[in-house]
Amino acid sequence: MAYSDSDDRVGTDPAHSTAAQAPAAVKILIAGGFGVGKTTMVGAVSEVVPLNTEEHLTVAGVDVDDIDGVDQKATTTVALDFGRITVNPQLVLYLFGTPGQERFWFMWNDLVHGALGAVVLVDTRRLKSSFASIDFFESRGIPFVVGVNCFDGRQDRTEPEVREALDLDPHTPIVMGDLRQRRASRDLLLALIELLMSGPAPLPGHPATALPVTTSTM
Repeated sequence: MAYSDSDDRVGTDPAHSTAAQAPAAVKILIAGGFGVGKTTMVGAVSEVVPLNTEEHLTVAGVDVDDIDGVDQKATTTVALDFGRITVNPQLVLYLFGTPGQERFWFMWNDLVHGALGAVVLVDTRRLKSSFASIDFFESRGIPFVVGVNCFDGRQDRTEPEVREALDLDPHTPIVMGDLRQRRASRDLLLALIELLMSGPAPLPGHPATALPVTTSTM
């Protein structure tokens, strides 16, 4: 194949062109207490078949697993959930769902590496189960939003009541809805993106003005 000086021009290399157009990849954690809906949310919003590490609950865990309020739950995440969603051509979110049971919390220290933000899911019937997640992200300075899972549209607490009960910063967004539904989960992720864009550090490679949430293709 003939070679010419023009082949050295920036932008003629297909690999260079592909790299220049590659979207920013942002790692997001989905956390919360046991049985609050983390696996379900990842499955509802992911554009790919989600990876789950669900195992059946057994009698061996009776004395160590707190299933108060979720007595009908038969499985639990033992490592992580994984999903992906494209926000727009410039941004792709990679979702990592954390295990909710205390005996698997050691996994969080590995999963948090590289995460820019987090979603904390709460169930108003068991608000105390989400305290550990909130403390975890606050202590590491990781921005997060709170999603109140209103199962079947039931809303037992108002937003101010949830904020007070969880002792949240006034600027921490709260989104209420049935997070088993794709639209509610999408709105929660968009709230996190807006929070990240408004913070001191913009998303990697994207100034805040370059990522208008209104152009979302989610």
